[in-house]
Amino acid sequence: MRILILGAGATGGYFGGLLANAGVDVTFLVRPKRREQLARDGLKIESPAGNVATAVNAITRDEISSPFDVVIISAKAYDLADAIDTIRPAVGEKTLILPLLNGMSHLDDLDAAFGQPHVLGGTCHISVVLDADGKIRRFSPFASLTFGARSPAQKESASLIHQELTRGGFDARNSENIIGAMWEKWVLLATLAGSTCLMRASIGEIVRAEGGEQLISGMLDECCAVAKASGHPPRPAAESGARQTLTDPKSNISASMRRDIDRGNRIEADHIVGDLIRRGRERGMQTPLLGIAYVHLQAYQNRLSA
Repeated sequence: MRILILGAGATGGYFGGLLANAGVDVTFLVRPKRREQLARDGLKIESPAGNVATAVNAITRDEISSPFDVVIISAKAYDLADAIDTIRPAVGEKTLILPLLNGMSHLDDLDAAFGQPHVLGGTCHISVVLDADGKIRRFSPFASLTFGARSPAQKESASLIHQELTRGGFDARNSENIIGAMWEKWVLLATLAGSTCLMRASIGEIVRAEGGEQLISGMLDECCAVAKASGHPPRPAAESGARQTLTDPKSNISASMRRDIDRGNRIEADHIVGDLIRRGRERGMQTPLLGIAYVHLQAYQNRLSA
């Protein structure tokens, strides 16, 4: 099975690097500068699970000579239009696309570009960064990739993909309800991003403040309510786990969006927080805490663009 991974950044580089290190047929589709770096230094990962340094196959867009069996996309949501144009030469009649983007709106865009039969569902739970020197650094104790078929016709191929992904040694899950899993991740992420970006603090720092735990719990309640109204309520265990994670006074976790803000980078505010608010509004729901966080994120974006 030939797998193409768009980019060799933090998320795609981590999972793809482990697959390549295990001997899976993986190719990275990258820009010329990153290709030169990978050819010179290889792909390097620092992780609590062990460090990896491996040679990888990397190509640029004009070097795509034939379709791949699987194309994995882990781009930022605001780069999706460019990502779609970039991977077009790699998508054939039997190619399946596995997106690892945040939120849900990207499924509509990918379906429109390639057709729903080509697009799987997917999400991941990992905290990882790409350093300036090209090294990928994972600092979370967890690293999982969850994907699954969105139609019965995709199930057989999804099982074959799962066999390949498990070779990488990370937690690869073939979900029978991938849309539900994506909503659960979205609920967690929107709360995490909304709270830690609004307060410019970690979860623990917020919870230890007077009223902090109530703020985060209230924001999580809003996210869960929107998910439920949209037909995808989080499972009780998933909601309980999210609440425990998001109200731990000792936790030092923050959303990657907060790190992007600290670095003065673009952010996925519209896709992670704004779209959730919009879906709630369409169902007559009020999300005041999320709304405050979204105003804050939009103000940052306005200042950045100015």
